[in-house]
Amino acid sequence: MSEIIKKGGISVETEHIFPIIKKWLYSEKEIFLREIVSNACDAITKLRRLSSLGEADFSGETFRIDVKIDKEAKTLTVSDNGIGMTAEELEKYICSIALSGALDFINKYEGENDSGSGIIGHFGLGFYSSFMVSDKVEILTKSYTDAPAMRWTCLESGEYEMEEDERDGRGTDVIMHITDDEKEFLEAYKIREVLEKYCSFMPVEIYFDDGEEHKDGDGNVIIPEPINDTAPLWLRAPSECTDEDYKAFYRKVFHDYKDPLFYIHINADYPLNFKGILYFPKLTNEYSSLEGEVKLYYNQVFVADNVKEVIPEYMLMLKGVLDCPELPLNVSRSYLQNSGYVAKLQAHISKKVADKLAGMSTNDREGYEKIWADIRMFIEYGCIRDTKFRERMKDSMLLCLTDGKCVTIPEYLEAAKEKHENTVYYTTDKVAQAQYISMYNAEGIDVCVLDTVIDSQYITQLEADGSGVKFLRVDTDVASAIKSDEKAEENEKIADVFKKVSGNASLEVKFEALLDESTPVLLNTSEEDRRFADMMRMYGMSDMPNEQKLSLIVNVKNALIKKLGEQLDASDESADVLAKRIWKLALLSFRRLDGDELKDFLNEFYGVLGE
Repeated sequence: MSEIIKKGGISVETEHIFPIIKKWLYSEKEIFLREIVSNACDAITKLRRLSSLGEADFSGETFRIDVKIDKEAKTLTVSDNGIGMTAEELEKYICSIALSGALDFINKYEGENDSGSGIIGHFGLGFYSSFMVSDKVEILTKSYTDAPAMRWTCLESGEYEMEEDERDGRGTDVIMHITDDEKEFLEAYKIREVLEKYCSFMPVEIYFDDGEEHKDGDGNVIIPEPINDTAPLWLRAPSECTDEDYKAFYRKVFHDYKDPLFYIHINADYPLNFKGILYFPKLTNEYSSLEGEVKLYYNQVFVADNVKEVIPEYMLMLKGVLDCPELPLNVSRSYLQNSGYVAKLQAHISKKVADKLAGMSTNDREGYEKIWADIRMFIEYGCIRDTKFRERMKDSMLLCLTDGKCVTIPEYLEAAKEKHENTVYYTTDKVAQAQYISMYNAEGIDVCVLDTVIDSQYITQLEADGSGVKFLRVDTDVASAIKSDEKAEENEKIADVFKKVSGNASLEVKFEALLDESTPVLLNTSEEDRRFADMMRMYGMSDMPNEQKLSLIVNVKNALIKKLGEQLDASDESADVLAKRIWKLALLSFRRLDGDELKDFLNEFYGVLGE
């Protein structure tokens, strides 16, 4: 060992910060390994860059990073065969925390318009994360130049020594002496776990040596393989990727063995620079978690899990990876929440999702219809929240009809223009509103099913867009197509008896000649009143007085109504009984009966059976 040529204390422009680094530098101590491996990756990236510029010739070499545990020595070592450092560079980049070697390198060798510097970490503060788990750190480094190798040794107090040493070949070893309090970082399972989490897609091959010799079943020594994929799927051109490639990547990253419903490969360079793959997962039932997982990367270095801030709120169920080299490596949540870049990122993702779905609607209609039930609620919510998303999706939104077929809104309106132009008829409950549906279907009017809590807000938003389309539930309007041309004479006695048996003196009674002669009466209310009542229930205000104004449509062509008229004309006392039974059946087909109504209904009709 040669004579020590330098002693000193770490140079910091403000107060001594080692205790702060030790306790507060990162919220999770395991990130130190990401920082050290990232620096090793930087060292190799720099050397490759110099070689490509003709400043050095290492184009034919194989570059690698090695991570090794030595339990006996209580050390964890990260080695690379990258650019290395001279004594002057050690002093500049390591001994003075205030400076960044990566920044200097980029300023010297990268052009202003070069989008691919690939420098992922920063010598300086990131390196000192090693002291979160170490009481002593050594750097053994040899520059790619002819400068002698150097050993730099620093204690957790900040005192260091620097001396000349020997190293086989250029590159850098960072030797961390792990403290007794952090001895889990000398366990192979822990280091492998951290490497797989943070370094699975770094651009330089990483090998992990746990200090043990591993053999296969035949006793042959297993040749180590890199723990990372240096060319992840998101860096490849979409045209080079197969459907199975995308599914395999999804299973590998998210450990979800249900195939995603669809995926989107993003490769943006202007006005944003980011890449990624997003997946819409298969939600098996209503109890499935609606929270997705988007992993954020910075030049292939893992930054954060489940970063909700970069995804539009109506797409939080998405899973995927995004590689955003324009975000800082140690990005904070507050930065994401207040970043204009993130807002642009959200807008771009929203556009890509809409473009993907619109393309499926046009080019793979059968496949699109198969996934519609799974994605419908989220897409409708997106249309409510985002005007641009709604505009892009307007011709791709599907309406599912009561017969199981699906049509787009433009397709529905085109087929309906002869009978009910710009009007969409729908049901919220195919069973409860079956009588109404059958009357419409009998006259060739399609009825779509809108039975989720978000549908009411969604169709209200569509109506407000100025297109002139109107949505009417089947029990809120009697379409002209289900009425005959026969004039319906009003009957005051029939109107009065229904007001009497209903207990509602202000009940509006209308007379129509319906084409379906089997139906004696229909109950309905205005679309506006019904939507308001639905909104009150949705917000837990169902105990408020029901202000819906009911109308009773009396079918003058029905035999029972004709019989009721005859009884009333003859002052037959049984007219009230008949009217009451007709009323109860109409009420039953319109809504659920409350407890007293149901009890009264059952008692009355048990009596009918007895007769």
